[in-house]
Amino acid sequence: MAKAQKELKDTQAKKEPRSMHPILELTLSRLKEFWREPEAVFWAFIFPLLMVTALGIAFRNVGPTKVHVAVEQVSQSLDSPEQAIYKALAQSSDVAPELMSHENAERSLRSGDVPLVIRIPESARSTTESGKVPQNFDYRFDPTRPESRNARFLVDDTLQRALGRKDVTQANFETKTEPGARYIDFLVPGLLGLNIMGSGMWAIGFSIVSARIRKVLKLFAATPMNRTHYLLSFFLSRLVFLVLEVTAVVLFATFSFGYTVHGRLVEVVLILLLGSFCFSGMGLLVASRPQSVEGVSGLMNFVMMPMWLMSGTFFKSSKFPDFIQPFIKLLPLTALNDSLRGVMNEGVSIFANWDSLLVLAVWGFTSFVIALKVFRWQ
Repeated sequence: MAKAQKELKDTQAKKEPRSMHPILELTLSRLKEFWREPEAVFWAFIFPLLMVTALGIAFRNVGPTKVHVAVEQVSQSLDSPEQAIYKALAQSSDVAPELMSHENAERSLRSGDVPLVIRIPESARSTTESGKVPQNFDYRFDPTRPESRNARFLVDDTLQRALGRKDVTQANFETKTEPGARYIDFLVPGLLGLNIMGSGMWAIGFSIVSARIRKVLKLFAATPMNRTHYLLSFFLSRLVFLVLEVTAVVLFATFSFGYTVHGRLVEVVLILLLGSFCFSGMGLLVASRPQSVEGVSGLMNFVMMPMWLMSGTFFKSSKFPDFIQPFIKLLPLTALNDSLRGVMNEGVSIFANWDSLLVLAVWGFTSFVIALKVFRWQ
């Protein structure tokens, strides 16, 4: 009898499909949930490619453009000092002069259309020969604008040469274009970091809060899984999309703008994995308690806004004052961007930025541990 019952149980066990581990089941459900949302696919894959295209074209390296300056015109005579200055500047390969009235010149300077206005004082006008560049002229510009200071030096050098100045030294020039110095080279690692942060926090945060609002988390609490399984499934699903997102951005930048990864690919992957772990943990922590979309949106914006502005995604974070630099260095997106640029653009070892890796690890581990403690199912 006992033998017959054992054989019956064995037969039933063979017929019943073996259930997968809760983490694997939940990870697969995360993947299916993502692909069923067209908006999520757009923001994860299409939007970064559009950003690379738009910013790569807008800030492409096309060589220096001519500086547009205004020459204030009083006399309409072809032999006037204004015409002499205009002709001298027009021969320069760096300056594009334009004759303007006093009102138009002031308006253009005020609106930023021109960085510099050249004005001839009456004393110089009366003592200058016809068709000659006057030896006295006034520059009107805003010294706080870098382009204005640059325009002043270019214009002054051109006019001084027109008046007969000779160089007392001779210099030889050696030019070299470095591929890693372009804006697109600076942009690609920053966009990868920004995409990892956005996907790790927004995707995870809204998914958890949405499930909590729909009472789905309450049902999950009655299943054999625990909160560790549930939270880890988000991190594992993010790893799958991480490979696809990074591959799409890097390949697109490579074929469209000639971008090159100078460091070892395995080190780039390790940094991206650590960054994904960091922001997944932060996303889980931010979403562990809110019970409304408005609540989690406010928290997400509060956490992410400083990194959007200060972490050096679109411009160097060194532009901020020195007293705020220690705070910027502690931001996880700054650490991720610095690590990626070090390996991808400079080709240095992953351990050259060990302090940035430590920042990512501490943020990720601390966030995940706290999320496990404070996570609420309903």
